[in-house]
Amino acid sequence: MQRPKVDVSGLLSRLALFAEIDPSHLAAIVEHTTEHKLDKGEMLFHKGDPARGFYVVVYGQIKLAFPSMHGNEKVVAIVGSQDSFGEAGMFMERTFPVFAEALTDTLVLHISKGPMLELIEREPMFARRMLAGLSMRLRQLIQDVEAYSLQSSSQRLIGYLLQLVTDPEQTSGRAEIDLPTTKHVIASRLNLTPETFSRILADLSHRRLIEVQGKHIVLNDLQKLAQYGA
Repeated sequence: MQRPKVDVSGLLSRLALFAEIDPSHLAAIVEHTTEHKLDKGEMLFHKGDPARGFYVVVYGQIKLAFPSMHGNEKVVAIVGSQDSFGEAGMFMERTFPVFAEALTDTLVLHISKGPMLELIEREPMFARRMLAGLSMRLRQLIQDVEAYSLQSSSQRLIGYLLQLVTDPEQTSGRAEIDLPTTKHVIASRLNLTPETFSRILADLSHRRLIEVQGKHIVLNDLQKLAQYGA
């Protein structure tokens, strides 16, 4: 099925980052925005490639990861629809510290650095939003380091499963979730080996806290699951 042509201007205007900016400034950004369609498994950029702008995911998923000399990888982030990535490299005028690979058929927009820098000079509120977004990324990285250092493997996985619950205010009862990508990728994101990831899922299933059906997981009791991971 062929997807409809992307309304680049409409998509960017709906992002919090570009909300309320002058239409003429947005038009200048759209003029220098290009589309990149990627097949599952295709690389968008490699570690060490120059950062000439940043990206926004229209649909699909992008994996950001560090390569390893031993053929393994450390997944830093899984970027989904309408999320952006690559801003830090653009501002620092350095190469990308990670590689970006499509986890599914994906469409991303590349927004060139030049118009972005001009917009920052003209629109103080836009600059503040950009700074806030980068600060949130830094906070998430700090939380990740804290989790890896202070939380057990089970706590990290349980915390991740609970984050996937659709209603963030639901803290008890039964819920069903779908893993957004493969268990191997999620294990790397949580700094776990695939074997440890599978072992924890099996243990939670044995305790009847969850039911695993491929990527679909039933959380039988959110409160008990949270307490077990405390």
